[in-house]
Order: sequence, then structure tokens, then C-alpha cells
Amino acid sequence: MAESLRHCVPTPACAKLSASTPTSFVFRQQYVMPVFDYSFTVDAPLEAVRDFHRDTSALKTLTPPPTIVQLHSIEPLGEGSVSRFTLWVGPLPLKWKAVHRNVSDRGFTDVQAEGPAAKWEHTHTFVPVSAGVTEIREHIEYEHKHGFWGLVTRALFSWPNLWFMFTYRKLATRWALRHRHSTQPLP
Repeated sequence: MAESLRHCVPTPACAKLSASTPTSFVFRQQYVMPVFDYSFTVDAPLEAVRDFHRDTSALKTLTPPPTIVQLHSIEPLGEGSVSRFTLWVGPLPLKWKAVHRNVSDRGFTDVQAEGPAAKWEHTHTFVPVSAGVTEIREHIEYEHKHGFWGLVTRALFSWPNLWFMFTYRKLATRWALRHRHSTQPLP
């Protein structure tokens, strides 16, 4: 029992008085996995949003400065496809291997198979609002490692940083889709 008890931030769900230490409170560790959700609309049909995200250069377009993306190998988006890349945050290299799951016309999930976090699952969902408008929903479930990389991911994947990153992605997606749409020849 002693191994399952740890000090944690007291919440109603984790507070427990230990019988072995009647004069002090011991808290049972209850881990709540961080989750980040973000959604926005773009003035583009579902097919254009899908095609944009299937483009192997999309990751570079969607990564905010000053982070630099170094692509090592990017397979075309499909069930089980793998992307290997390094995100350079200043002098710090974040090497990443993502495997794609649940790939459909309505979105996909990229799962970190190797990388800085203990867990990273990012689900992109595309919802048609009308013939020319699509909602993009981003849902991330992640966990931090212990030690140095845990400190790094806690800083880089904090709520303010994720909000900034996805606000940038929203603007970059809107710009890219507007630019693609305006450069396509008329029928």
C-alpha cells in the first residue's frame, strides 16, 4: 500500500486518511492526463481541408516560428503511415516518430511512437458546416516523461504555448487554403 500512496495536489478525489498514519493526511496519487482541445472554421470545403492535411509539406506550414521542422521521412497520409522529423526549438532537437491511425476523409490521429513526451495522441477532425465551410477540431491527449524531457515538455506543451501554437495553425491553415483556392484554375 505504501507504494501506491504519494503526495499530490489535494483534490476531493485523491484525499484519503491513511490508517497507518492516523495523525496526518496521505494523498493517493490521482493522475489526470492533460488534454488540449481547439477548434476553428475555415472557408473551404471538406475536400480542400482533407487534401491540405494530406500534403506532406503541411507540417512545415503549420509549425510556428521560431520552431524549425526538419523532415526526415514523411509517408503519404494513410492508415499506419509513419512520419519522422525533428522539431528544433532553438538549439534543442525534439526527435519525433508519428504513426497515423483512424485515417479517413473526416480526419486522422497521429500518435507519437517515439519522441519527447511519454504519450502524445493528436486527433484532427474535419466537420463540414456547409458546402464551403469546414470546422477543424484538434484534440490532444498527452503525458509527460520524468526527468529532463518531462521538464521540456511541461514548458513547451503548457496550455499557453499550445494555445499559441494552435492559433498560429488556425491562421496558417486559413491562409494556405485561401491561397490554394485562389491559385487553382477556374473550370
